[in-house]
Amino acid sequence: MIQRKTFWRLAMSRCIARQSLRLSLFVGTLLNLINQGSAIWTGAEIDWTLGILNFFVPYAVATYSAVRNEQRSSDV
Repeated sequence: MIQRKTFWRLAMSRCIARQSLRLSLFVGTLLNLINQGSAIWTGAEIDWTLGILNFFVPYAVATYSAVRNEQRSSDV
């Protein structure tokens, strides 16, 4: 089990944060186009909460996965 301090230290490391950010920008953009594409193209009102979540969720998943992978590889 990952200790909290170790988890946050790894999650905030430059390498993991950069990878997660790049992935979330790509996936978040795709999700926004899928979820709000019609609003974007027609000029209708955009749901900003949904827009933020479309970027935050991939960032959180990528960060968590990278930290768990890092932890597992150091246990071996």
